Amino acid sequence: MTVPEYLPLDENEDWPTHGEYEYTAYYHSRRQVHEFSEQLSPSFDYIVIGAGPIGAALAFKLSTDHPDHQILIVEKSWDEPDRIVGELMQPAGCQALELLGLGRVFSGIGAVPVHGYYIAYGGNQLYVPYPLNPNGKPFRGVSFHHGRLVMNLRAACKSRSNITCLEASVVDLIRDSGVSAIRGVRVGAARDNGEKELKEVTARRITFVCDGISSQFRKVLNPEPVALISHFCGLVLEHEPVSTADHFTGPAGAIPASLQADPCTQKENPLPMPHNGHVLLDGLGPVLLYQMSERETRVLADIPGPTLPSDGSQLRALVRESLSRAAPKQMYPALHSRLMDAVDGTQRLRCIGSKFIPATANRIPGAIWIGDALNVRHPLTGGGMTVGLWDIVHLCKQMAKEDHSPRALNRMTAQWQWDRRSRALVVNTLSVALHALFAAADSPDMCLLRDACFSYLSRGSFYTMHPSGFLSGLFPSPLLLLFHFFSVALLAVTMRLGDPKAGILPIRCLSAARTLWVAACVILPFMWRELQP
Repeated sequence: MTVPEYLPLDENEDWPTHGEYEYTAYYHSRRQVHEFSEQLSPSFDYIVIGAGPIGAALAFKLSTDHPDHQILIVEKSWDEPDRIVGELMQPAGCQALELLGLGRVFSGIGAVPVHGYYIAYGGNQLYVPYPLNPNGKPFRGVSFHHGRLVMNLRAACKSRSNITCLEASVVDLIRDSGVSAIRGVRVGAARDNGEKELKEVTARRITFVCDGISSQFRKVLNPEPVALISHFCGLVLEHEPVSTADHFTGPAGAIPASLQADPCTQKENPLPMPHNGHVLLDGLGPVLLYQMSERETRVLADIPGPTLPSDGSQLRALVRESLSRAAPKQMYPALHSRLMDAVDGTQRLRCIGSKFIPATANRIPGAIWIGDALNVRHPLTGGGMTVGLWDIVHLCKQMAKEDHSPRALNRMTAQWQWDRRSRALVVNTLSVALHALFAAADSPDMCLLRDACFSYLSRGSFYTMHPSGFLSGLFPSPLLLLFHFFSVALLAVTMRLGDPKAGILPIRCLSAARTLWVAACVILPFMWRELQP
């Protein structure tokens, strides 16, 4: 499968997004996919539950690291999935794919290089470019159709002779009687056709649980209930490709008026800075926009709160209001018009809940939870796949050092939890902390912190580039994250103390102290929970 290439103006030199993919022949092939009704070996060395981005990448890496071992990967449907998140890979995630031998996985699917983020708030705009790599060139991310990326990853699995791809539903984990150790899976037919037959397949070494954000087996590891933070409501803008790369990049920090693109001239693509992520902060919650291809842009409107209106017309009106406020007509005439047409013309708004689930220490022998099955962060920063792919890198590095006795497995998983912690902590904490600030509506302290955050990022230099490193997953330093977050909090304190409209000085001092306390309450609990495993 090859997507036609439209004006590839921005060839990504580090992780190509155009050109041939070595496993293209396997993209649509089902010859390598076994049905539940077929005869199946009763045991494999490794079993991987789920063939999403993390499960497929893990199975491929296991097969190349251990060519003499047999791997079973089980997925309910091997057809191309259709999701509204998981469509942007941060630069650190691209690094991880290179280390896993999957650096060209974006080829042939019409993916678009991403240079950084355009952020707009209160009539002002700023640009957060990705940091420079050791060669002096900027790191880049990639945005794409989620389903096409997954199919390319699955194609890599199909190409491996020691991977068995099974279309079936995993209904249970097999445990040894009297102990809690996992020794395999029970599988049933992928589709409910009246068959009640189940098959048991055992793992001679390890069972990997990679069944994603809606994991049915997470409760085995972490029985705590999960609360929704907000919902993303998604739609798609269709447009012509851009014909110039003039507005792809810019200086870090506030965007001077002389460098801002005239939205009226962007007839092909209404985004102010194509080939970048866009975050518009004047809606009911943050509004994200990023290209899935040269001709399509994903729009995600965040609706804060655990519930959505049950009436479809009320939900549509809510999303319309948020988009209209985030991209006002006087600032973005072309984008505003496209957004209003899209929300009015979409038959069904697609929504997905956003949640935060910290990682739990893996103390169940025989199985390892990985990716969103282990922990989940808010999708605002697009860091989920980055965390999951680096989990694979760290895990496979540990597996190369250890045998697979129960004691060695416990030692390996403990070391893996430690290795993954810093990057996961930074990406996960940043996502929920930024959402708390950007979605603030009623709290004066949170609104002040949001103002301070935007002002801080507008300064350029390390004020912009260090946060860019956190966002991209390239700076996995919790202490540096804490430093910059409380620098923003102190800037908010300064803004409060210098505002005569906030009252007399003693009142301003009390208000400033409360703002500092609110900032600590935003970030420290999440960091503490991430430190627990």
